[in-house]
Amino acid sequence: MKPSVLVLVPETCAIAPGFGDIRGSITFNPSRTVWSLGSMASSSQRVEKPVSPEPQAEPGPEPGPGRELQSWQWLVFYLCFYGFMSQMRPGESFITPYLLSPAKNFTKKQVTNEITPVLSYSYLAVLVPMFLLTDYLRYKPVLLLQGLSYIAVWLLLLFGDSVLHMQFMEFFYSLTMAARIAYSSYIFSLVRPAQYQRMAGYSRSAVLLGVFTSSVLGQLLVTVGKFSFTTLNYISLAFLTFSLILAMFLKRPKRSLFFNRSEPAHGEASPSELDKMHPGPGQPAGRKLCGTPLAGWRDWILMRMLWELGASLRLPQLRLWSLWWVFNSAGYYLIVFYVHILWNDIDPTKDTTKVYNGGVDAASTLLGAITAFTAGFVKVQWALWAKLIIGAVTAVQAGLIFLMHKTGSIWLCYMAFVLFRGFYQFLVPIAIFQIASSLSKELCALVFGINTFLAIVLKTIITLIVSDKRGLGLHVRSQFLVYFGYFVLLSIAYFLGAVLGTLWHFLRSHHQPLPLAQELRSPSEEKAAQLLSLQDGVLNNLQPETTTLAPEDGAWTTGPVLRDQREAKA
Repeated sequence: MKPSVLVLVPETCAIAPGFGDIRGSITFNPSRTVWSLGSMASSSQRVEKPVSPEPQAEPGPEPGPGRELQSWQWLVFYLCFYGFMSQMRPGESFITPYLLSPAKNFTKKQVTNEITPVLSYSYLAVLVPMFLLTDYLRYKPVLLLQGLSYIAVWLLLLFGDSVLHMQFMEFFYSLTMAARIAYSSYIFSLVRPAQYQRMAGYSRSAVLLGVFTSSVLGQLLVTVGKFSFTTLNYISLAFLTFSLILAMFLKRPKRSLFFNRSEPAHGEASPSELDKMHPGPGQPAGRKLCGTPLAGWRDWILMRMLWELGASLRLPQLRLWSLWWVFNSAGYYLIVFYVHILWNDIDPTKDTTKVYNGGVDAASTLLGAITAFTAGFVKVQWALWAKLIIGAVTAVQAGLIFLMHKTGSIWLCYMAFVLFRGFYQFLVPIAIFQIASSLSKELCALVFGINTFLAIVLKTIITLIVSDKRGLGLHVRSQFLVYFGYFVLLSIAYFLGAVLGTLWHFLRSHHQPLPLAQELRSPSEEKAAQLLSLQDGVLNNLQPETTTLAPEDGAWTTGPVLRDQREAKA
């Protein structure tokens, strides 16, 4: 175990635990003693107190390894069960055919150009406020709001009978989409950093299993059980009511990532990577910021994060995958939002037992999970080949969109959508790793939030121009032709970037000009220079080496840099 670091500051004397790798999660080990002397330290004295060998009181005393393990397992099970049940909406895959059915009797033009566009506008409006409220209210109230919004969506679906009612339904659905960040953030606030990776795997698996089970159940109820869409929506409402009850019994965390970062129990400190970013004059690194008046805008947490993020944008991989996240995600969600309307246009059947939307959603979810899992085993030099691979995948997606636009076979359109979604899910975990590997936990959350917001802005602009009746108001097939052109332009841009990047890398690695002084040497001087160079190489081999990543090109460089010097530069 690494020894704790004694930090002495005016009016404060605390033992702050060490930090892990700044590229991963910020770790806090409760087993390390953390305490404060409070009033015993004056503003002009440096007070030191040896650490007592006896164990100190901790915020969560561990009654024993067995009981702690049992408590953690129960927490994992409950969170995963809630995540699974919150996805049980068997009627969701059939919302579009339900709106177009005689039960609601909306026209295809109303659904395409008046109802569906509201989802993009409202999602853009509520995304940032929901992100801030999620952290400020510490997750659980937002999860309850999500559950209530889901219930409002299905109540409007069942009892609404006008376009305005359906537009309100889309608004409440946008609230549920924006609140999804609460669950993914909530689970990490209740467990130790050492358990983050396992919890991420468990929770993600529970969500994907819930989506898959919900889609299969809905398809079986429609095709085999011959249930009507109305009955299917009542079943979905029952599931959502049960998941809301589960959310009421969730434990509310005492801390969050930004607004409630320092709420130590029993005098403990919970340092963060943000406290080490550009400390002000007289402020030691690692000092707690919360609870003290902020001197200026540079000391505000968000401003400091944006300042640090601006420096991180020099990394080419961060720029590339952030751009992919913005542009490709916008196109992906445009396809997902309107593909159900396209299916109804290709096969406007009145026999509900022959509507296979649930089965297609289940197949695409399963394929997406498989491709996302496979992406973790792909060994590629992403710094060199990322643009080419992204361009190839985007080009294939463009071809699949054109197939969906052109085909008159519903089964061919189903297959094209499943593959389209699988290709996108294949690149998502790679993008997450490439972005997160070069940022701290707080900056990573900020980058993903900004990328998602920009993607929603772009999607909203395209929706306003292409889909909305106040814009072009195109037919759904014509919209898919526009989306095909959008993905073609993206693939061309990626391919051009790959070609230019390869040429630049080739020229940089092979362009090594010979010094003028060396060209003018005589043979005897040349031999003496070679001998001297050999001796220098032997001496250099005796010095410690370190491998660093050049921020501009991502190429690995090796040099005789001491560890202390490297840390001082960092």
